[in-house]
Amino acid sequence: MNTYTVAFFGHRELSDQYTIEERLKPILRDLINSKEYVEFLVGRDGDFDQAAASAVREAIKLYGFGNTSLVLVLPYERAEYRDNRESFEQYYDEVEICEKSSKVHPKAAIFERNKSMVDRSDLVICAIEHNGGGAYKAVSYAEKQDKKIINLFAE
Repeated sequence: MNTYTVAFFGHRELSDQYTIEERLKPILRDLINSKEYVEFLVGRDGDFDQAAASAVREAIKLYGFGNTSLVLVLPYERAEYRDNRESFEQYYDEVEICEKSSKVHPKAAIFERNKSMVDRSDLVICAIEHNGGGAYKAVSYAEKQDKKIINLFAE
C-alpha cells in the first residue's frame, strides 16, 4: 500500500482559526480522494494543532473510506496523555511517542519531534504568519529537506 504522509505545523496562537479550517477543507478532501492511504501527523501544542486535528477528523468522516489515519505524535510522554490515555486513544487513530525526541532534553524535544515528523512526510501543511517560533523552525527544516509545503496563510 502506498502511504502518503502529511505533517501539520503552526503557531500556538492563531489570529483567525476559522479561515485556517476553511482553507484546510478542500486540501484534505483532495488528499483523501486522490491518495491510496493518507497518514496525518499532528502535535498538540496550540491552536493550529487543535484546528488541524479537528479538520482532519471532519474530513475523514465526510470523505474517508478506511484510507486514513490521524496520528498524534508527542515529543515525550506528557502527564496530560498519561492521565487521559483512553480519551486520547478515542480521539486519535494512533498516539505515538517520538523515540528521538523522548531521549533529548525537554527544551529540545519539540524541535526533534518536529524534525522527525518532517522526515516522515511527503507534504507539510502549515500556518506560519511570522518568522519565529517552533513551527517556523520546523517549516524551515522542511524547506531544506525539499518537502512540498502549503502555507495556509499564503493562500
